[in-house]
Amino acid sequence: MESYDKIIGKIARISGLKIEEVEEKISAKRTKLSGLISKEGAAQIVAAELGISFDNELCDISDLNDGMRKANVLGKITKIFPVREFNKNGREGKVVSFYLGDKTSSIRTALWDVNHISLIEKGSLKEGDVVEISGANVRNGELHLSGFSNIKKSKEKLEDIKTEVALSLGTFNGVKAGDRLKVRAVVVQSFEPRYFDSKKKEGEKGVLLNLVLDDGTETMRTVLFGETIKKIVNVTDEELFDLEKFNGKREALLGMEKVFLGNFRNNSFTNSIEMTANDVEDVNVDEVIKELEARV
Repeated sequence: MESYDKIIGKIARISGLKIEEVEEKISAKRTKLSGLISKEGAAQIVAAELGISFDNELCDISDLNDGMRKANVLGKITKIFPVREFNKNGREGKVVSFYLGDKTSSIRTALWDVNHISLIEKGSLKEGDVVEISGANVRNGELHLSGFSNIKKSKEKLEDIKTEVALSLGTFNGVKAGDRLKVRAVVVQSFEPRYFDSKKKEGEKGVLLNLVLDDGTETMRTVLFGETIKKIVNVTDEELFDLEKFNGKREALLGMEKVFLGNFRNNSFTNSIEMTANDVEDVNVDEVIKELEARV
């Protein structure tokens, strides 16, 4: 990946080490962490241990990778979600998220610091604003800002902004937590939907659906929510929350082939990787033919 090449190139240039020596250090770091971190994340740690800083370098959004710390990006706010209050393990607080886009991709960005959140609440930062972010962390395919991070409005003009995450086509084989891919797969198992109290609006209900997908390389447990469920199950809003009607239509999922777009994370309960599908697309026959021709 370009971002990885940039990182190891800078490490080698500043440290005086050979590229091969840098890669050996990165490999050793990943082994020590049981492979639970990406190459890029391990490279960031190696750089920090060698006293090499990336603090002032701006990254394209497409170059952000899980495990990055103190990431700096410039992008345009394309969609802001409502501020959400939470109470977890006795800790109360607020969080607000928005999509940030540049010419390369888009990423969901979460603000956890009350001072940052107030910029959204007061309208100091709004949709369409270009912002510069520094000191952010990347985890689970998202950009997270703590009290040690910084966000400010920029005078830069950005055009041709991506409003969707740029995902490459991949397979379940070898995926790791933090990866973002689109995968062509067949539904081989589906479970009854689970209903829960929505955290976004009091009194509203949410719904999630668990599927098992098979892409020919491996099977993968995949979870879908609300609007994404409606894209794959032909149900109305009313039927979505009617268990009997929903189950009647859910049977049609078995054997269905679609392209699933989403993030991969480690399920701490099962200690296994699973996918959260944020969107579902029909299979493009032309792309399938090209894929098959490439294998010949």
